[in-house]
Amino acid sequence: MEAENLTELSEFLLLELSDDPQLQPVLFGLFLSMYLVTVLGNLLIILAVSSDSHLHTPMYFFLSNLSFVDICFISTTVPKMLVNIQAQSKHISYVGCLTQVYFLMMFAGMDNFLLVMMAYDRFVAICHPLHYTVIMNPCLCGLLVLASWFIIFWVSLVHLLLMKRLAFSTGTEIPHFFCELAQVLKVARSNTLLNNIVLYVATALLGVFPVAGILISYFQIVSSLMRMSSTEGKYKAFSTCGSHLCVVSLFYGTGLGVYLSSAVTHSSQSSSMASVMYTMVTPMLNPFIYSLRNKDVKGALGRLLSRAASCP
Repeated sequence: MEAENLTELSEFLLLELSDDPQLQPVLFGLFLSMYLVTVLGNLLIILAVSSDSHLHTPMYFFLSNLSFVDICFISTTVPKMLVNIQAQSKHISYVGCLTQVYFLMMFAGMDNFLLVMMAYDRFVAICHPLHYTVIMNPCLCGLLVLASWFIIFWVSLVHLLLMKRLAFSTGTEIPHFFCELAQVLKVARSNTLLNNIVLYVATALLGVFPVAGILISYFQIVSSLMRMSSTEGKYKAFSTCGSHLCVVSLFYGTGLGVYLSSAVTHSSQSSSMASVMYTMVTPMLNPFIYSLRNKDVKGALGRLLSRAASCP
């Protein structure tokens, strides 16, 4: 089949999660519920942090940013998938596919950066408590977030511009329920060597180094806790890390699951189900993890809901 330039290609075809027509309403209801729960849960976290002065600290500043990014992350894929299920369509426009690729990389990258910042915040709080307010000042926190947005903006843009060079066949089907960069590269008709090199380099720099930063932070935290004589002090200090460790495990665990499912098996359905965990379940569970395991967040949410209920 003759390949044509992407600028002349009007649309792609996406993989359906199930070909069974009877399952389509069930999937629509399930994913719509997950989407609404995710948006509502993360919005409540943002409102609780912004409205409660007790939560105006670096840890909760990063948490509110993480909640915002999670809302954007899930909103990049799920609404289009819901529209396709309802319309019984597999089509996505060329511009829509490029948009999904760009914003998925941006928000996944920001999740990555924010988890590193939160690990560093816990490291400073536990290992250098007397200098915490000096080191983790509002200027530094804001600068870290802005620098992360700046870096991931340009990295995502480079991937997008390289993707625009590729050629595809008419009616190309992407073996996924959304436009993910690695899956799009697999179905390209032109040479993707440069795209893959940039993808691997970016994954190494923006994946390996942040994970190494988190591991180093927690190694220092554990070493500091081991030197504490009080068992109660150890538990109290480490309990502040519990929620973050759960979110880190969930984020990187599901991300690793997506990678292994695509590398080990060639089944598109298996890869898609792993991606559901990564793109939907993780953002949905994050606010529950922080609200259920954190007394400060639970208290702030309680006060927020009380004020909302008392309003006429």
